[in-house]
Amino acid sequence: VRGLARMIEEDEYCIDVLTQISAATKGLQAVSIGLLDEHLKHCVAEAVAEGGEAADEKIREASDAIARLVKS
Repeated sequence: VRGLARMIEEDEYCIDVLTQISAATKGLQAVSIGLLDEHLKHCVAEAVAEGGEAADEKIREASDAIARLVKS
């Protein structure tokens, strides 16, 4: 992100900045998917195994996170 700000400050060619924004966005999306996968495998699975309100909360939390990712 700092590199993008620097490119803008240095008045780099717009298409080059847009290309870098696209690359950064795809990279962040990949990280988000990985984090969500790990969260589901560990935190949510553990909460579901324990049951109760904690499980419901973790499932809701994961669903909300998925919804935010889909909207972005």
